[in-house]
Amino acid sequence: MAAHRSIPVRITAVAAIAALVGAAAPGTASAGPPPPPKSPVAVGYLGAVSSIDVDATAIGTKILREGGNAVDAAVATAAALGVTDPFSAGFGGGGFFVYYDARSGKVHTLDGRETAPSTANENLFVENGKAIPFAEAVTSGLSVGVPGTPATWQEALRKWGTKSLAKAVKPAEELARKGFKVDQTFNTQITNNAARFSAFPSTRSLYLPGGAPPAVGTTFKNPDLAGTYAQLAAKGTDVLYRGQIGADVVNTVRKPPVDPASTLNVRPGDLTAADLAKYRVAERKPTKTEYRGYDVYGMPAPSSGGLTVGEALNILENTKLSKLQKADYLHYFLESTRYAFADRNRWIGDPAFVDVPAKELISQKFADSRACLIDPAKAGTSPVAPADPRKPVPCVAGTNSAPTPYEGENTTHLTVADRWGNVVAYTLTIEQEGGSGIVVPGRGFLLNNELTDFSFTPVTPGVPDPNLPGPAKRPRSSMAPTIVLDGGKPFLAVGSPGGASIITTVLQILTGRIDRGLKLVDAIAEPRASQRNSAAAQVEQAFLDQTDVLAILKAKQQGFSTAPAEIGAATGVERLRDGRWLAAAEPTRRGGGSAAVVLPWPPR
Repeated sequence: MAAHRSIPVRITAVAAIAALVGAAAPGTASAGPPPPPKSPVAVGYLGAVSSIDVDATAIGTKILREGGNAVDAAVATAAALGVTDPFSAGFGGGGFFVYYDARSGKVHTLDGRETAPSTANENLFVENGKAIPFAEAVTSGLSVGVPGTPATWQEALRKWGTKSLAKAVKPAEELARKGFKVDQTFNTQITNNAARFSAFPSTRSLYLPGGAPPAVGTTFKNPDLAGTYAQLAAKGTDVLYRGQIGADVVNTVRKPPVDPASTLNVRPGDLTAADLAKYRVAERKPTKTEYRGYDVYGMPAPSSGGLTVGEALNILENTKLSKLQKADYLHYFLESTRYAFADRNRWIGDPAFVDVPAKELISQKFADSRACLIDPAKAGTSPVAPADPRKPVPCVAGTNSAPTPYEGENTTHLTVADRWGNVVAYTLTIEQEGGSGIVVPGRGFLLNNELTDFSFTPVTPGVPDPNLPGPAKRPRSSMAPTIVLDGGKPFLAVGSPGGASIITTVLQILTGRIDRGLKLVDAIAEPRASQRNSAAAQVEQAFLDQTDVLAILKAKQQGFSTAPAEIGAATGVERLRDGRWLAAAEPTRRGGGSAAVVLPWPPR
């Protein structure tokens, strides 16, 4: 598919629209209309927001309507998701923020990943010489890292925003105080975690009032979280990193408030006030991969998202996916990530602790040495071995295979663009669905269990593992917020939750849109498959329902196992040729996402 070029919006049209819509005067209180019905796609002018939640999207759109930029809206949307999507992200978590600045034409990233306590070592999750059960690590103080989300909001606004942190989080504070309508996803996520939520009185009283999840259609309020946001607005991030909220976090981690009657083995953690005070968000140089004439920017290590998506794109670069039948296209897609994940597992970790060969991993020379291992008629046998990107040898498989460890799947992603052409792709998380399961008493937010993203023990015995725990180390992530430029101007931005399947989801969307010519919303809606260097790719039932395609893939010896329910919940924005923004979200996954623009055009 030929690369298209963005065409500037007609100045007269923009001026007329801006005059109609206007921007609220600074300091005015404008409640605005109620959130519009949830829609997976919207097209129009003056900016776009896409998230999993209608209230969060409405808040972000309102910020844009009142003159805020994409960064302001992204922070406001993220804060709102901490209210309405609290089992995926929030004040107690972390994430990765990718920003395109229209004025400079440059892409920037912020690493707001959680960090381990200063006392952590490679045996953090080892007892008596063996890794502790994963289920016990998940629900513990041991798995809680220093939250990076509030610091990310502050740093993004300081560098590129136009609003204060106080103004950006105010709508979320009001949402938490006034409440929102419980949907089926919210109810189900509590139901899924009822056993462990009930072990903590602070969590139980908030999410299991009367012993059951709030009913669908009722109004859910979180006054404690509203109070937390109010303190954040009044005093800034010091309330967490040097203040009383931080002291409450430390106490909760070190002495988990578990019900004495609970049978869960809830281990304490070793987080300290000093760990909180030392936390810093890191601005990092984004990854950049050229693909089909586009520039694809992503998040660097400690995220593996940008590097692994980039390597897979490079592996696919010399195959004309647009000319292939769907089954053959999917075969190459699955094989590209089979090899990219092998290399990811061997080489990527926190760059402050390990030497990540980032430049080499996304070099075309290395990708070509991996691409020639792909047999168009037969799937590889996993786990395939990694290769050394510093010494690529064409068509020669490596040694010592490295399977992919499990990562929590419940993250959230939002995508924002504004009237000036700035774009944000922001993925944030508390790791597992419900994080650690522990609500900080009196504060209304769940703590992350992000440290379970570390390898508990070396993935491959005798081979260095870049992702073992360490003091103040950031665990490897698969979050892949991605911005694609065409001739230096925004083409699209996309991202998704889903643990390690985030990488394959983003890659599938990119190739669906760029190579297969699908509309963005259709690329997002496509049945998903996730091959992460395992014998069987994880797939959705809808993927298996493609019987003709599946028969061809099985003849190529591709193996499949069904996902628990669904893979990912992506959002994206795209700049159309006529200058309008298109926002796209999931039509059905997680109950459907919410896409909106400031001024729909043509009008509804």
